[in-house]
Amino acid sequence: QVQLVESGGGLVQPGGSLRLSCVASGIIFRLTTLGWYRQAPGKQRELVAAISSGGSTNYADSVKGRFTISRDNAEKTLYLQMNSLKPEDTAVYYCKVTTTSGYNGWGQGTQVTVSS
Repeated sequence: QVQLVESGGGLVQPGGSLRLSCVASGIIFRLTTLGWYRQAPGKQRELVAAISSGGSTNYADSVKGRFTISRDNAEKTLYLQMNSLKPEDTAVYYCKVTTTSGYNGWGQGTQVTVSS
């Protein structure tokens, strides 16, 4: 059974930083493609960043240069380092895993609020 547990969200002032974590179980983590998505109130869920099993990354234009996605295969953990946060980054952030068999799993989400 695939399980993804996110943590690290919270309230931060504009310009601040947060690091999100997503711990996975029930999968061969090193073979998966991983991603962070976010959904703001009244908006569709959107891709923030993704990382392949080989370590290739891609980012939404809105977060390039501010966010960094990384993975620790030994710890089965996905990270998202978020710097220079802006109010428009406020959303629920979700991690997603895609296995080699095409299974897609989602975490429960963690709230990030950027406000003064």
